[in-house]
Amino acid sequence: MTLITKAATIGGGVIGAGWAARLLLNGIDVSIFDPDPEASRKVAEVMKGARRAYKQMATAGLPKEGKLTFAKSIAEAVSDADFIQESVPERLDLKHKVLAEIDLHAPANAIIGSSTSGIKPSDMQVAMTKHPERLVVGHPFNPVYLLPIVEVVGGAQTYPEAIEVAKEMYASIGMKPVMIRKEIEAFVGDRLLEAAWREALWLIKDGICSVEELDDIMRYGFGLRWAQMGMFQVYRVAGGEAGMRHFMAQFGPCLKWPWTKLMDVPEFNDELVDLIATQSDEQSDKWSIRELERIRDENLVGIMDVLSRTNKGKGWGAGALHKDYVKQLGKLAARKELSKAAAKAKAEKPKKKAAPVKARKK
Repeated sequence: MTLITKAATIGGGVIGAGWAARLLLNGIDVSIFDPDPEASRKVAEVMKGARRAYKQMATAGLPKEGKLTFAKSIAEAVSDADFIQESVPERLDLKHKVLAEIDLHAPANAIIGSSTSGIKPSDMQVAMTKHPERLVVGHPFNPVYLLPIVEVVGGAQTYPEAIEVAKEMYASIGMKPVMIRKEIEAFVGDRLLEAAWREALWLIKDGICSVEELDDIMRYGFGLRWAQMGMFQVYRVAGGEAGMRHFMAQFGPCLKWPWTKLMDVPEFNDELVDLIATQSDEQSDKWSIRELERIRDENLVGIMDVLSRTNKGKGWGAGALHKDYVKQLGKLAARKELSKAAAKAKAEKPKKKAAPVKARKK
């Protein structure tokens, strides 16, 4: 497996800081660049939450945390990195500018990943004049330091070898890289989320349910099933002993019924925004964003921990990966303790007295 020895993250927002946290807590030094004067404070807030979550999760201990450096430029941040993750806002012109500069200053063998939520890598590669073949999309989900999935997408100029190395690098920090077979805007995860989001907007706009009621239907119902099986495996079980073919035969005709407004979008106006924002405040205003992040992280760790103990102790789905990741962190922690013990023993070892210098005979 290809390991990351030095990383750089370009962009220190929620996603960029999440990448930095996962890398640092795996013992990897990270150089970060973000022109926002508040970047160091924002990254520190994310690190605080990530450390708390990892302390809860990594019961066997953690490796020595990597060193975090705030670079003064992109060139400084990427100059000696073998893994670079770009996480700037979703504007193609900005992506072009940033990736061109990364490409110009990064070592030739460095893998460059983009956290873009939907821009095709081929559309970003056109700005890279030196080594566009080492760019991949590495699309994560928030919080990056806990959720293991990363969608890996290659562009028209991406070398297959670069994709394989990128997948190994992501896997080395406890992630589940999934290769997207064809380039497509928004990839797979965001397309599924977009479909649900469109339907949810109609349900709220038409007064069918409130924001809180919709969330309750998800988190008390199919959200629990999706957390450990996913859509198709859940529906296979729903087909009973006859399996997926029976399920599709039973529910296939429903696709022609007017059950969804999936292809239509409600007008995204101030009235809709106010309606949803007001209901969201009523649902969650009693917690701050930081409190909600803490609750979310504790719940995610708890869910993955439970899933790691099922299937006769082998773990299931994200739980199986979580089980291996916790073991990996524990091994790194053990090495850290051995290194500390060796250094302490060396420091305490009595030094041999220098032999007296004999006087030279005249």
